[in-house]
Amino acid sequence: MVDGDLPSGLGPEEFSARIFGTGAPRSGAGLELAPFRGVRFAPGIDPAAVTSPPYDLLDRDQVERLKAGEARNIVRITLPDDYAEAAATLRRWLAGGTLVTDPDPALYLYETAGQRGLIGALGLRAEADKVVLPHENVYPGPVLDRLALMNETRANLEPIFLVYAGDGDTAQIIDATAERPPLMEFDADGQQHRLWRITDPALHVRIAADLRPRQALIADGHHRYATYRALQARHRQPAWNHGLALLVDSKRYPPHLGAIHRVLPHLPPEVALQRADGIFRTTELAWPDALSALSDTPGPAFLLGGGDSLYLLTDPDPTLLERALPATHSARWRNLDTAILDHLLIRKVWEVPEDEHSVEVVHDDPEAALDRARRTNGTAVVLTPLRVEDVLAVAAEGERVPRKSTSFGPKPRTGLVLRLIDTP
Repeated sequence: MVDGDLPSGLGPEEFSARIFGTGAPRSGAGLELAPFRGVRFAPGIDPAAVTSPPYDLLDRDQVERLKAGEARNIVRITLPDDYAEAAATLRRWLAGGTLVTDPDPALYLYETAGQRGLIGALGLRAEADKVVLPHENVYPGPVLDRLALMNETRANLEPIFLVYAGDGDTAQIIDATAERPPLMEFDADGQQHRLWRITDPALHVRIAADLRPRQALIADGHHRYATYRALQARHRQPAWNHGLALLVDSKRYPPHLGAIHRVLPHLPPEVALQRADGIFRTTELAWPDALSALSDTPGPAFLLGGGDSLYLLTDPDPTLLERALPATHSARWRNLDTAILDHLLIRKVWEVPEDEHSVEVVHDDPEAALDRARRTNGTAVVLTPLRVEDVLAVAAEGERVPRKSTSFGPKPRTGLVLRLIDTP
């Protein structure tokens, strides 16, 4: 990516290596979360009505309901029908006072579901720096989509989510800040959301010093971080060297790690079961016993649904499993349920291409996955969550868990704070 263009014709592993690895390591450059002048909805506008869940958790029906409910909902910019239209909407809202720019650079303390973290401008790093660690590969399609949107709007529209092991001076500053009245406070999607602004330059210096020697793991937002890196390489201007992020101290606030279930809309469930039978042990079960059995089963296990019945798949054929999994990966990686699902079931047994049209995902909601499969006469695969320690160990060794293996939460709500590239 010397010329700043995205590589084409690459698989997810090669694509990720090119995107995350762009640029030489920067000696002495540590973890950085810089203050910035945030852009927010104007006082008097109900934040519950104009903010939304993250873009990749919304299906088309949910987007349309959000648009129908409030003409100024942020999805008109984050999930537009046209990228130029999104940029025009952003400019119109800024000119008309729907969105306002804070007067001073700030870090923003965000709290939801008992979790606190700082929103700021994350310093972008090549993976070789071992400062910002990805744990999933990315696909070109979603990166190209976000790149076109951010390039057109010249804005970071929603923060990615990172975790780090802290419990240092930053934690003390966060605790003290949370004792003050919040800048805003509202309920949405069954959760309370609160936001504070930290504008004291002396506190910024203390936070910078505390974060500098640490590492951060990308918990959610790999495609957006890859987009940040691509835009950094394309524009080669200082303003593009940062990207909007929420940084959470995992020692103080351990994240929730949920599973990401699969829906294969073009694979009838009876065909999926027929092909898997004999390669896996299949056991018919009823809901909710099936979910309990899935959680209690040691070793690889999947719950197959979409029709009138549910089947627990266990004990894959060891010879076929050995052949299906790439030998270049570690034993820990080869034992991940998502690796077995992707390489043995989806690729080998079902022969389904791995793209966003053939394999859909549902975050942390098995019943929603089963319902979507029934509506499409497709197959749902319900999984158990990976263990946090396995994800961290894989990332620390420079490997990636398979795409869409983890659903870290709670995720930051979209529309609370935006970052404009051209705002000093």
